[in-house]
Amino acid sequence: MDFPPLIKGTLSRRYKRFLADVVLAEGEELVCAHCPNTGAMTGCQPADAAVWLSFHSKPSRKLAWTWELVQTKTGLACIHAVMANRVVGEALREGLFPDLMPSGAPLQSEVRLADRARVDFFVDSGSGVYIEVKSVTWHVGGGRGAFPDAVSTRASKHLTELVAAIHRGHRAALVFCVMHEAITSVAPAEQVDPTYAAHLAQAMAEGLEVYLLFNEINQRGIYPLRARALGEKISHSTH
Repeated sequence: MDFPPLIKGTLSRRYKRFLADVVLAEGEELVCAHCPNTGAMTGCQPADAAVWLSFHSKPSRKLAWTWELVQTKTGLACIHAVMANRVVGEALREGLFPDLMPSGAPLQSEVRLADRARVDFFVDSGSGVYIEVKSVTWHVGGGRGAFPDAVSTRASKHLTELVAAIHRGHRAALVFCVMHEAITSVAPAEQVDPTYAAHLAQAMAEGLEVYLLFNEINQRGIYPLRARALGEKISHSTH
């Protein structure tokens, strides 16, 4: 997945969750950028961090700038949460998840899973596979990533909905999409959201499949590299 041309700047502050003030590297202009991330972004908003923004000139947009990348103390991270879905979609189509998506199988996005609930992907193969994607940017040290970085009742609800799909005879999978270049493993953040950690363990006991996707992250884009299931390497990209 390629980015549009990115402009470098320095983070001044993030506020009201979805807003960030950034000083552009060229001209030292202060701009207000959209911060496309609902999480706490722990470790991904250090003071005076180097950040990269995309620019969008559509008149319908309230903010022309969007925050995409940040240079954290341990590596480059993508804080644009929706990008995780796009990268996982690419990885599925490129064959990095053959156990989830056989070659040639139809792939659908934003499919209804339950009343008022949708899932990120559905693979129309066999009994059908529902796939939920979570972006992981919290690097807790030593290459370890954790999710979530704040209490998330929504994430726990997604697990309940996926398990319900399993009980209806479908397969269900959760993909932790690693969006921080220093992260080499992922675990539930029990210290932050013990309820989610417990729900995840129970969901796995009931048949939920959990995968990790690792990516190359740079100013050009984000490119899927390798996928793992339960600690076992599945396949490699040619990137």
